[in-house]
Amino acid sequence: MENKAYRGHVLALPYPRQGHINPLLQFSKRLVSKGLKATVATTLFIHNTMQLPSSSSLQFDTISDGYDEGGFAQAGSIHAYLNRMETIGSKTLADLIIKNKNTANPIDCIIYDPFLPWALEVAKKFGIFGAAFFTQTCAVNFIYYHVHRGLLKLPITSTPISIPGLPVLELEDMPSFISVPGSCPAYFEMVLNQFSNSDKADAVLVNTFYELEPEAVDSMSKVCQLLPIGPTIPSFYLDKRPEHDNDYGLNLFVSDSSVCKNWLNTKPEGSVIYLSFGSMASLSNKQMEELAFALKGSKFHFLWVVMASEEEKLPEKFVEEIGNKGLVVQWCSQLEVLSNKAIGCFLTHCGWNSTLEALSLGVPMVGMPQWTDQTTNAKYFWDVWKVGVRAKVSKNGIVEREEIEFCIKEVMEGERGKDFQKNAKKWMDLAVKAVSEGGSSDKNIDEFVAKFINS
Repeated sequence: MENKAYRGHVLALPYPRQGHINPLLQFSKRLVSKGLKATVATTLFIHNTMQLPSSSSLQFDTISDGYDEGGFAQAGSIHAYLNRMETIGSKTLADLIIKNKNTANPIDCIIYDPFLPWALEVAKKFGIFGAAFFTQTCAVNFIYYHVHRGLLKLPITSTPISIPGLPVLELEDMPSFISVPGSCPAYFEMVLNQFSNSDKADAVLVNTFYELEPEAVDSMSKVCQLLPIGPTIPSFYLDKRPEHDNDYGLNLFVSDSSVCKNWLNTKPEGSVIYLSFGSMASLSNKQMEELAFALKGSKFHFLWVVMASEEEKLPEKFVEEIGNKGLVVQWCSQLEVLSNKAIGCFLTHCGWNSTLEALSLGVPMVGMPQWTDQTTNAKYFWDVWKVGVRAKVSKNGIVEREEIEFCIKEVMEGERGKDFQKNAKKWMDLAVKAVSEGGSSDKNIDEFVAKFINS
């Protein structure tokens, strides 16, 4: 491979969580299709535990986060993890750059997750082009930017909240770190620190596309060199470029896609509710119970992803009692499921990767946001993009079964359901257009590559 003539060599450094690795891995495939060599550097722990693709256009290498045996779980706290990762990660990233220095393809650019701002300092030390890669929406990033720069004072004492380029926001529409003061302070510090040195980055990439957030992109572009390059999902579901790209190629969880596919293929078109709350799901016992009874009480089929760690929260004998009406699995290929014609609605936690996948595949949604950026994503998909509804939380902090049933019916067969489907199809078409040749994201990717290839 080293003898091949590449236009340049990109090293991609994601934050070591599946929801952060997959978008950057997928973007790296796009760069390979542009004639670049792309190496994805994960931590040793992730590298040793993840299922790597059997054949790939990508190269893989490793750095150390200082917790090679157990990863984040070995650290004990987010502070401990990030501090040690900065110390050990900086050194091992530098070693990786040096290792490639005298090869036929030395590293020309480091694309890093801003959760790891120290990576930019390493890039600058070696005189390498450094690009931040934000995995959340432009709107959410701009909110955090305003807090970090002191442009939005906390705690927020009056509403509504006005931020240039964003819709008028209520407190419940803000990221949970802001709407619930003092919640998860270590994570809040991490998302704000994304902007600690972002002004020194040579480029800022965002996993969105211009048509989805034009006002937010235009506003944030005034403070940084912003390039929307998404959606970063396998090209099989978009423009078919690159070829043979039908999955992310990385899974930290094992699934048997044939089980879901075979079950879905026996169901009528648009008749199934798909439920998943992401790889970090942790619902209360009461919330799991309300979901279970809402699903049993509805007339629709359902496919529910319940991770092994959450299974004990299901009501007793629930799986046995639902029969063929529902299917409960520990994990699945979400893209395969969402693209199946049987799916009529996605009940989601509103994580950005899940939301972007649903938008790209034209699936209406019911939102039950839990924390971090999910509340803002929910605001956008029901109030701006108009592809679904956000479930209302009761005074006890739970979305009750009656509300869940109402939302499902509203999307699946309510008066607004057809509008949701029409809008979902519109965004799907725009997502495909954005990454297709000459589309907004495709042009931005070309512009990005030209920045460091010609520098």
